[in-house]
Amino acid sequence: MLKASEDTKIFINTTPTDMRKSINGLSALVLDTFHQSPQSKHIFIFYNKTKDKVKLIFWDKNGFVLYYKRIEKRKFQLKFSPSSDTIEITENQLKWLLAGLDFQLMNEFNEMNYKEYY
Repeated sequence: MLKASEDTKIFINTTPTDMRKSINGLSALVLDTFHQSPQSKHIFIFYNKTKDKVKLIFWDKNGFVLYYKRIEKRKFQLKFSPSSDTIEITENQLKWLLAGLDFQLMNEFNEMNYKEYY
């Protein structure tokens, strides 16, 4: 599983992408869609029209990493409003997305600090 550093941001392209694209094509999309450097150490996520495949691309020290997942018998839960071409998500949301869960509905538990006990 991916482990992002604290300063790594995770972005999703909210429009479907041609999954025939590999590192060079996706790097060009990072420049055009996200207006970011492909070597920025951020994670960029793309998905196909049928929502059964996702590709992640990111820079790791001396080269690109391309992470590809095809989900079987289901679809990735990707529902976006047409107001933005990209959205930023958390590392937990990325894990939920790759697990096939609806990451937009899930929430982390709030941290609780009690001042009084009983």
